[in-house]
Amino acid sequence: MQIGKSSITALPLGDGEKLRGFRFHRMIIDELLLMPEKILNEVILPFLGVVQNPTERQKIRNAEDMLIKLNKMKEEDRTVFPNNKMIGLSSASYKFEYLYKLYTDYENLILGGNNKDDAYRAIFHFAYDIAPQDLFDQNLITHAKATMSLSQFEREFGAKFTDDSSGYFKIRKMAECTIPDGEGQCVEIFGDPNSEYILAVDPSWSESDSSDDFAIQVIKLLPEQKKGILVHSYALSGTNLKKHISYVSYILENFNISCIVMDYNGGSQFLNALNESSEFKNKNIKIKIIDADIDDAETKNKGLKDLRNQYNKRDYKYCFLRKPSSSWIREGNESLQAAFDHKRMLFAGMALDSEYTRQTSKPIDIKDISFSLDEEEIGKQSNTARLIDFLEMQKENIELTKTECALIEVSTSPQGTQSFDLPSSLKKQSGRNKARKDSYSALVLGNWMMNIYYDMINLKVDDYGDTFVPMLIK
Repeated sequence: MQIGKSSITALPLGDGEKLRGFRFHRMIIDELLLMPEKILNEVILPFLGVVQNPTERQKIRNAEDMLIKLNKMKEEDRTVFPNNKMIGLSSASYKFEYLYKLYTDYENLILGGNNKDDAYRAIFHFAYDIAPQDLFDQNLITHAKATMSLSQFEREFGAKFTDDSSGYFKIRKMAECTIPDGEGQCVEIFGDPNSEYILAVDPSWSESDSSDDFAIQVIKLLPEQKKGILVHSYALSGTNLKKHISYVSYILENFNISCIVMDYNGGSQFLNALNESSEFKNKNIKIKIIDADIDDAETKNKGLKDLRNQYNKRDYKYCFLRKPSSSWIREGNESLQAAFDHKRMLFAGMALDSEYTRQTSKPIDIKDISFSLDEEEIGKQSNTARLIDFLEMQKENIELTKTECALIEVSTSPQGTQSFDLPSSLKKQSGRNKARKDSYSALVLGNWMMNIYYDMINLKVDDYGDTFVPMLIK
């Protein structure tokens, strides 16, 4: 965009590799929090390395040197040229994130008094309560106070950097488990046929948009490392059962699913609905249940043996319905926490550049599935445009999963039973945008099933106990 003698250039970020070679004198970075540290330091800041009109500046500098030498000009009267400027705009972040480090570096340069350059720096904290009253929608502020946690509200509206999340799962640990965008495994809308995946489902039967989400998590297995990566996520309320069935059908068609786990409360009915649907019957798919007692540590190997004997992927006999007993709920949450601590459960990064093009250009027909509450608008788009929104929604849903995990608090009843749930203030919410925990629940199921699956397939022959050993008789 040309405005007089100036031009405005907007560049797509991607992984930053295609942005090298540009030069700017004024640079505005919106959502600075989302800018990776490496790209900011190695790609973006060098844009400001060259000053405006360097030849003209040198001529003026030489002329002023001569005038000062002839005592016709004083040093303090030299021409002051404008410096290049960078403006970064962002909500505040957690204190362990890079934005806070950048903020403290600027604060030290401003307040330290040891500046050896002629740069001018400024930091603006612009909180909602110091802004003109008519600037913010007060209904939005009231709604945000009611629906956000205190630390989240302080970051988004109070311009305050906050410490790590206070919930059972620490946001810092989950950030460390997140693969940087463009540096490894990214989200997927179709799987690698040479890889295996776990499908975890936490069903919801209500068609009200204020109900719980119908949540699905797809975890890509890394068998050699006994790890998993969350690469695909679905969370939707207010959608009829047929749409959920179509989505599961889409998952089975596009991902090499090796095991399915569902919450028993609702999962049994949903499994029956899947198998009785015309969509599954037309594809000759009937998902079957495997079951065994694997909760008792003393008999776990026998239970794993039973599971392995029942397991038949080709016949779709690979679905486990997990009953949520109080002991298992504790075990499942502790297992997920340990997975974050030891980086056994990872979160995929955003699809960028070649990977973005590869996924959005594949002719996958998704016209029959819903993935957003704004389906009325998305439904008017071409299939390519829907694929783009679908791929971008995956990263949003994975971030939603981490947010839900960070909200979970643990409490203990007088009888010693532990409960993992949303804070009481958030549980009272209602409406379409209320806080939920269904994606978190599906992730707990998926992480638990991943560990059971690894134990099952790695079961040694010795663990089977007494078996028939054939002999050669001469």
